[in-house]
Amino acid sequence: MSYKTMVGSMDSYDKGSIELNDDLKHYAFSNIFEICSTSTPFERIMVASNLEYCAEVTRAEGTSSWYTAPHDEFAIVMEGEVEFEFYQLEEDEKPGHEAGASKLAADPKGKRMGKVTARREHEVLLPQGSAYQISAAKPGVVLFQTMQGPESVERWSEICVLD
Repeated sequence: MSYKTMVGSMDSYDKGSIELNDDLKHYAFSNIFEICSTSTPFERIMVASNLEYCAEVTRAEGTSSWYTAPHDEFAIVMEGEVEFEFYQLEEDEKPGHEAGASKLAADPKGKRMGKVTARREHEVLLPQGSAYQISAAKPGVVLFQTMQGPESVERWSEICVLD
């Protein structure tokens, strides 16, 4: 038996499905490209959740606010070309919450750490103790591995398949 892996985009995707001998209400299915095709730029929509960990997807378009988290996060570019710029946080800029991404109230004051330009299938570490800003000239899709926090948006009733 052979399998062919197909990677979608916001313009061309097949909505995911799975065959189960169980009640589908026990599972959350979503299509990150469909979600991003109708979401606003940089809205962090949860697409999976396991205890305190979650996966969030965002439509990268234009330039985001500055974000930080009290732990490492990971970002995988699923579509497009996305730039991540990093600054070290000053002590008074570090997040006052326990988990997940939050927006900074102002531009970071710390030392510039550099930038990463990532394309489809590239993974980027978003390190603890830093601020990051995301920008994309054309719409793209970024999948985050993180923890639920202040910027996490839950839309389960809109993205779950409950046939």
